Amino acid sequence: MNDELKTAADLKTDTNGEAEERDSRYVQSVERVFNILEIMAGEGAPITVTELAEKVHLKISTVHRLLSTLLHRGYVEQEEDNKYRLGLKLMEIGNSVLYYSDIRTVARPFLEELVDRCNETVNLAILDDTDVVYIDQVESKNLIIVKMLAQVGNRGPVHCTSSGKALVAFLPEEKVEETIARLDLAKYTNETITDLENLRKELKRVRADGYAVDWGEREEHVRCIAAPIFNHEGRAIASISISGPSTRITTYYMKNELVDLIQETAERLSHKMGYNGH
Repeated sequence: MNDELKTAADLKTDTNGEAEERDSRYVQSVERVFNILEIMAGEGAPITVTELAEKVHLKISTVHRLLSTLLHRGYVEQEEDNKYRLGLKLMEIGNSVLYYSDIRTVARPFLEELVDRCNETVNLAILDDTDVVYIDQVESKNLIIVKMLAQVGNRGPVHCTSSGKALVAFLPEEKVEETIARLDLAKYTNETITDLENLRKELKRVRADGYAVDWGEREEHVRCIAAPIFNHEGRAIASISISGPSTRITTYYMKNELVDLIQETAERLSHKMGYNGH
C-alpha cells in the first residue's frame, strides 16, 4: 500500500520506524514539510537538523531529505554552521498574500464612495496572465440593477474589458506585446476588438489618456470605464472600474463626468498605496 494512503486516524509505524497518526485524506510528505516550516517559523532562529528532527518526531535522515528539497526550491537556506533558516521564497509568497488582502482593504472605502457618487456598480480587479480577475465589488443602489459577468471571483478577457485594458496598457512595453500576442481576441459583441493592430492602438490611447473604456465589448448594452491603481513602485497593481447599462451610462455621461470621477478616485487610491506620481 502507498505510504501516503494508509488507513485514517490510526497510529502506525512507517518503513523508517517513525510512529505518527495517519489520515488517508492527506499526503504524508506534504504534512511533514509543513510541520518543518511551522516549527522553523516558531523557532525564530536558525536550527540544526538534529533539533528539528526531535521537534517534528522524525528521523534525522528523513528531515535531511525534506530540507534538501526545500533548500533546492529556496524555501529554506543553510547557514555556514549547517543550521537552517526560512528562505526568502516564503517571504515572496507571504507578501503576495498580504498584497491582495491589503489592496482590497485599502480600496473598499473608495469603492463605496464611488458608488455613492455615481450610483453605478464599482469593481476592483487584478491582472492574471491574459485575464482580468474581479476581487471586489460594490453594487449600484439603483432599483434596476443589471447583473453583469463582472462578479467577484469571475474572470474576463483583457481585450474586451475596461479593467483588463487599463492594466495591460500600463505593463512594460515588452510585456504588453508578450501578453496580447497570446490572446485569441474572441468576439463577444459587435463592439469587441478582434484585430491585434486595433488593440495596440487602443492600448496606446489608454496609456496616453489614463483610462480605458468598454463600449459593450463583452456584454451588449453594458458599458464600463476603468483606471489603473499604482503602487509605490509605480506599477499598475489593480484597476477600479464603473459598470452599468448603456441606458444610464450614455456617451455624454461617460465622457463628461465618469472619466474625471474614475481618474480622480484611482489617483487618490494610488497615493494611498504609496504611489508618488512617477
